[in-house]
Amino acid sequence: MPLQTVEPQRLYRQIADQLRGLIAKGEFDVGARLPAERDLAKQLGVSRPSVREALIALEVEGWVEVRTGSGVYVLDRSHRASAPVAPTEWGPLELIRARRVIEGETAAIAALSGKRKDVDAMTRAIATMREMADRNVMPLDGDRAFHLAIVSAGGNVVLVETVQGFWDSRRGPIFTRLGGYFETVTSWRAAIAEHEAIRDAIAARDAEAARTAMHAHMDNSHHRFSASWRRAKPS
Repeated sequence: MPLQTVEPQRLYRQIADQLRGLIAKGEFDVGARLPAERDLAKQLGVSRPSVREALIALEVEGWVEVRTGSGVYVLDRSHRASAPVAPTEWGPLELIRARRVIEGETAAIAALSGKRKDVDAMTRAIATMREMADRNVMPLDGDRAFHLAIVSAGGNVVLVETVQGFWDSRRGPIFTRLGGYFETVTSWRAAIAEHEAIRDAIAARDAEAARTAMHAHMDNSHHRFSASWRRAKPS
């Protein structure tokens, strides 16, 4: 038999594959509640964020339903069409950690090499975010513009395209579904204040403060998406 191409598989997909296989074999009946996130993480020897990404992927594919304040339940798939998540999609929590590494440095670079026009672009993006939040609209466009203004200030096209790639992944189905549970106007207002701290550090040409502020923003974002399902907004 000819050898097949070996492709690295994202951790959350490995977890989802195991859970999907158990459900398909009847280990969890239709309507049954899956073990708690922390218990699954302990049994699998992985982090809770990785388990959360796997559960969201299974929900997108129609295998389970997340009921906020209750748990994750197995769905009847006898009349459901499968909608598999693309194998190239990044896990949202892993994506945030990667962004912390890259964008901490792009913020520091912007503080050292950015110009007034770059800071003005950040300020306009924050104003757009605030205006959208005031209308109870998730301010993704302003958020994207803010982070691209920062990386653009460094003048490195590879970094610009890297951050753009992060944003393309942020609009994927897993991140979108996760955001539906944990992103609120209140959380976005907190994020706007974090953006202002980053902008202020860049405007002051303080590279270390800019890096620290970006790290804090990404850490807070990770925490918001890692909150208990019981504290998630109703679906």
